[in-house]
Amino acid sequence: MSDLLIRPASPADIDAVLLFWREAAMGVSVSDDHDGVARLLARDPEALLLAERDGVLVGTVIAGFDGWRCHAYRLAVHPAHRRQGIATALTEAAERRFTALGGRRVDAMVLEANDGARHAWSAGGYHREDHWRRWVKPL
Repeated sequence: MSDLLIRPASPADIDAVLLFWREAAMGVSVSDDHDGVARLLARDPEALLLAERDGVLVGTVIAGFDGWRCHAYRLAVHPAHRRQGIATALTEAAERRFTALGGRRVDAMVLEANDGARHAWSAGGYHREDHWRRWVKPL
């Protein structure tokens, strides 16, 4: 993985990230627009991690920490680059960030229908907690 660069996103990356998510991520979030990503970067400039190979975006993860819990979102790898250790490298980078910030446990948002993501998180040592459910309300 020595040719893989993992770095925080910048505001200049927003449009490329949104296009990437349309190709590589499953599902769409209410925050998947320019303003949503810009707010993320303004609040926590190092939360959105990008994986690049030869200057090409091949993966993302949002590693958000609210001071209480560590949250991982939008782990996505371009279909042409899967099964090459990119998701593992991104997950490990997120975990290093969380540890440096004092985090003690990570939760990951994983769509039930996304078998590939469930397997990736499981391979990284994560497990599903069936006693929790996500409750949401659009604002």
